Amino acid sequence: TMPRSYKYSLVPGPTTVSRRVLDAYSVCYPSADLEDEFVEDYQNCAAKLQQIINTSHDVAILAGEGMVALWGALKSVLRPGDHVVAVCNGIYGAGIADMAADLGATVHRVHADIKHAADPAAITAAIHEHTPRLVTIVHCDTPTGVLNSLTGLAAAVHAHGGLLYVDFVSSVAGVAINNTPDEHDIDLGLVGSQKAISSLPDLAAVSISARAWDVIEKVAYKGYDALLPFRHAVAQKYFPYTHNWNAIAALTAALDGLLDEGLPAVYARHAACAARCRQRIEALGLEIVTAPAATCPTVTAVYLPAGVSWEALDRELRVRGVVFAGSYGPYAGRVFRIGHMGEQARLELVDGALDILAEVLTKLRST
Repeated sequence: TMPRSYKYSLVPGPTTVSRRVLDAYSVCYPSADLEDEFVEDYQNCAAKLQQIINTSHDVAILAGEGMVALWGALKSVLRPGDHVVAVCNGIYGAGIADMAADLGATVHRVHADIKHAADPAAITAAIHEHTPRLVTIVHCDTPTGVLNSLTGLAAAVHAHGGLLYVDFVSSVAGVAINNTPDEHDIDLGLVGSQKAISSLPDLAAVSISARAWDVIEKVAYKGYDALLPFRHAVAQKYFPYTHNWNAIAALTAALDGLLDEGLPAVYARHAACAARCRQRIEALGLEIVTAPAATCPTVTAVYLPAGVSWEALDRELRVRGVVFAGSYGPYAGRVFRIGHMGEQARLELVDGALDILAEVLTKLRST
């Protein structure tokens, strides 16, 4: 049987995909290992990711869900005993800190208030104190919807010979990563295909600076998620595994949709949906987890009202064709999330879903 579909699917990934993406996926391609056309398609896709990120750095596209980029980038540059400064004001920020510690790094965690985002001055102070090999930060931490500033971080970490690692899986294509080319001089930038890009959850990508390539060469990590084999993969027409040509074609179709629309228009659409969502959620008397200046335009995280359980809210919304997401860790059962990202960043979807949310809350509060 077909799984259930929803008229108002507003989860923060995997997002709804367009017919253009599905059509690209459905082509029967020959072997990616044997055809020069695959290498051309891969290069074309990587170039479009460079445009979306606004970077001149190389982009490696890995087969696997976004976590393959998070792990692969860490393993490719870290050795046991390396010092890492990790910004921890969300589930993913704290998770990356734990991942680095699991790899044997000495991790210095910078904690921050989720409502107001991380303080760049506090991060910079930790960088000067610990002179880390790596600084890790999540641009948009979806479980709480917080958007962190990247301003000044690269200059601080590069002054001590370290690298800047930024997880922008949930923000890329929903908000500008770099307003000007390589504005934030990110050494390792992490991309997932299934959030605001609105392709399927089968590819991850990493933008890699020349500085990062130097470290990757020295560490020489070997594994499925290793970045090193991608350094010369295009030139040598030799990838570390049989790549997913269908996924590359689908991702290219999704990127073409964004570039055809124009990135300023894409970002304006996301900002408009986020603003509408905030306005309507506050009109319902609900509290948003993050302050306006610290809220990512791709997701709104909302505290559940007193006396309303997530299980009951989720059940009542689903029978009316609406699906939001709960949250994780300490926010499970306390926070629900509305994903107005990618193909879902449409005012008519936000308005339709929030009309139903208002109706459901009236019902639940009266019982």
